[in-house]
Amino acid sequence: MAVSINTVYQTVLYILNKEQRGYIPPAEFNSLATQVQSEIFMSYFPDGNQLNRQNQNNTQNDTEFFNMFKDTSYKLFPFEREAAFTYNAVNLGFTYQGTGSIFKLGDIISTYPGNPTYNSITELVSQSDFNKITRSNLTVPTVQYPLAVTTQTTTLIAPSLIQQLLVKISPFVADMTLNINCLFTPSIPNWGFNIGSQGQYLYDPSAAGPSVDFELDVSEKNALIINILKYAGVIINDPTIIQVASQKAQQTSINEKS
Repeated sequence: MAVSINTVYQTVLYILNKEQRGYIPPAEFNSLATQVQSEIFMSYFPDGNQLNRQNQNNTQNDTEFFNMFKDTSYKLFPFEREAAFTYNAVNLGFTYQGTGSIFKLGDIISTYPGNPTYNSITELVSQSDFNKITRSNLTVPTVQYPLAVTTQTTTLIAPSLIQQLLVKISPFVADMTLNINCLFTPSIPNWGFNIGSQGQYLYDPSAAGPSVDFELDVSEKNALIINILKYAGVIINDPTIIQVASQKAQQTSINEKS
């Protein structure tokens, strides 16, 4: 479940204005919201690694609803989906033409047509290993055990007209398809608004540049508010807000990882 960007913004404004400490306009709030959401998203990976070590040492609580490693994995579910890649003859590889920005690649499935049809789990290797393995008669990839390597396209790809992730598969055969379990980065949050009769900002989810809620799990609502307040304190030059928000964020982090 996503976190309402309007709820977060109104809470931040309430805390800042409660003691006349300052005001954060929508443009600045949107920038801070993007930064904080990205920081929280990126924190899942080192946190998950740390919690997994506790699993390996049998020190992790595995009671239902209290396993922190599973909770962290759950927070990534909204960003995980299978993506179909399209073969690009110019670049001799597969590119993703859908929406969203890919952050990580998971399981790669190469489907080879024929009788029988092979839906082969494809190993992703470095360019150096790819070159060595595909050149050896003993280790050359097959349709049952294909190999993948990633690079960037050498030409601009419509509609975004930028270099994109390119996945090369060995062996490649005509009419084969490629599906990859991908982790996507969160959409950029945005508090949409219109200007009122007195020049005030009025929340309007359908305004030009429409509102986009935080895609993070609802459990991250407090972390979003606290960390946005921390940056807001820097902007309005209020060390009290920075100190209180930083202490609260640190205590929350300790409680979650202890």
